[in-house]
Amino acid sequence: MKFLVVLISCVAAIWAKQIPAHAKSNNGLRIIGGQEARAGQFPFAAAITVQTETSQFFCGGALINNDWILTSAHCVTGAVTVTIRLGSNNLQGSDPNRITVASSHVVPHPEFDPDTSVNDIGLVKLRMPVEFTDYIQPINLASTPLPNSAAPTAIGWGQTSDDDPEMSNGLNYVGLAVLSNEECRMVYGNQLTDDMVCVEGNFNEGACLGDSGSPLVVRLIGGLFLQHVGVFSFYSGNGCETTDPSGYTRTYAYIDWIRETANITMF
Repeated sequence: MKFLVVLISCVAAIWAKQIPAHAKSNNGLRIIGGQEARAGQFPFAAAITVQTETSQFFCGGALINNDWILTSAHCVTGAVTVTIRLGSNNLQGSDPNRITVASSHVVPHPEFDPDTSVNDIGLVKLRMPVEFTDYIQPINLASTPLPNSAAPTAIGWGQTSDDDPEMSNGLNYVGLAVLSNEECRMVYGNQLTDDMVCVEGNFNEGACLGDSGSPLVVRLIGGLFLQHVGVFSFYSGNGCETTDPSGYTRTYAYIDWIRETANITMF
């Protein structure tokens, strides 16, 4: 049985439980096996810079209405200041569609366990509501449980390989497949709860460091809209480029908590 890496404070501090070594593939690109998004393809994508008392690090997130960002609990636990960039796929360089906004406060799930990644979901309240544009739009949240037959897409600005610590300047995405929790427990054992979901791609495709809090999305029937179905939480202690699945917090399991915390009556 392998063990997961819990992404505590993203790239600032990481712990891993003992695992056997796994062979690595060398064909990982971008998010690990993905491709660059085009402008406006994921207008809900949020680039989040978090400052704690001792460190600064990067996370992803998703705009769910005009003043709330959904991300992971481990991204916002201990946060002193949070800065969010919206509207641009690029972290650097000029972009007239980009806005930078501040947060008023953060809300990690009250039952988040940093040692196991249980309840790894959190919210960021923006100081001022944002105006929607073609490049800044909220995403709908999952209205039903994620089926094992789904074909989700992971997005993020994280590392493109285990050997390259640099963040990707451009937003990247990759198509993945859902594993049943029974299958994933064969890898991670009972550390995996029913409120988590594992995904995998071809070879080593998936999320990596810096993708923490980034959304997992699915396209609805007809292909017109995307739904938020997961928050990136953990990956294998073998590294991002192994064939081990990566883990997300299931969005649907926390719909009631999100609605109550953000005072949202409907999505």
